[in-house]
Amino acid sequence: MISNFLINKFVRGYSDTKSKKVRERYGYLGGIMGALINMTLFGIKFTVGIAVNSIAVTAEAFNNLSDVASSLVTIFGFKLSGKPADREHPFGHGRIEYISGLIVAFLVMMVGYEFVKSSFNRIKNPAPVSFSLIPFILLLISIVLKVWLGRFYKDIGNKINSSALRASGVEAISDVFSTSAVALALLASRFTSLPIDGYIGMVVSLVILYAGFNLIKDTLDPLLGAAPEKELVESIQEMLLEYEYINGVHDLLVHNYGPGRIIASIHAEIPSNIPIVKIHEIIDRAEKEISTDLDIYLAIHMDPINTDDKEILEAREELTETLKTVPIVKSFHDFRVVGEGENKNLIFDIVIGADHRLTKREELSLQKDINFKLKKLYPNYNAIITIDKDYLGI
Repeated sequence: MISNFLINKFVRGYSDTKSKKVRERYGYLGGIMGALINMTLFGIKFTVGIAVNSIAVTAEAFNNLSDVASSLVTIFGFKLSGKPADREHPFGHGRIEYISGLIVAFLVMMVGYEFVKSSFNRIKNPAPVSFSLIPFILLLISIVLKVWLGRFYKDIGNKINSSALRASGVEAISDVFSTSAVALALLASRFTSLPIDGYIGMVVSLVILYAGFNLIKDTLDPLLGAAPEKELVESIQEMLLEYEYINGVHDLLVHNYGPGRIIASIHAEIPSNIPIVKIHEIIDRAEKEISTDLDIYLAIHMDPINTDDKEILEAREELTETLKTVPIVKSFHDFRVVGEGENKNLIFDIVIGADHRLTKREELSLQKDINFKLKKLYPNYNAIITIDKDYLGI
């Protein structure tokens, strides 16, 4: 309810989430709300920590202060990532959003590390913690605020498909668990004199480190070139196969230059007897329509397939049956027969799963095995085989 009110109030054109300007406004809103709430939580927890002499509560306070810095980094990240393309960066600056998320992750890790040391010192040198009702209530209020902030981050992160905001949401929920542990420790101090504050502080610190580690992983993956979402891969494939004369697709490549900046290329199999101008018009239309519908830039390469030659059709059918006896092979493409007279080459690519890590010797063995089986059918034919890996499930 509050989330929708804030979005409606402060995000102009909020329904057009594909717009880069609207995306920026969502990012600004998330960053500003995060900064305001975390600054408030820092004030609450720092006051409570000093009042009750608790290292665990103080650790939580400075964790929230690091979250303020994280929110500011998020704001600047959205601002810089929205810069248009230029000569030095022809695909835009979208990956800055991932870099800002990485900075946030390292800030979180740094805070966690510092409080591991502080908590260890408190375990070695315990100090009494005094329970007080008002500080305890303030901690409960901070938990409620963090639950809302986590849901708010997740909501707007899903709306604009932002890994940075979704990661902030996960980090906020991890704070809920750590603050809950601190509140329980404070409550326990009322009933026991055992020095549990340092141990709870250590638990909180480890939770912070774990959250930072996950944030690093989430932001590094797109920078290193993570596999695209399965839904995007399937959508490109299914939409392209709906066009007339396109009989198959393969060799899809997807490059992510930041949210809303995805460039993809794919090979489309077409009958070789279709006039080039006619099929070019279909391919050109498919590129434009799919690019618009999926908010990507798609380039399509045409692979002409001979569908009239009886010899090629028979050889293709025999190859299909032969490859069924080789479990490692998922499919084949770019099949053609080259040469004159009796001695000819069967040229094609086979596709194996990405999990199959073959050595050069194993690849040669696989090629020889397939060639041997085809030689039984076509003694004068020689198979020239290229091995592709299926990283995207096509």
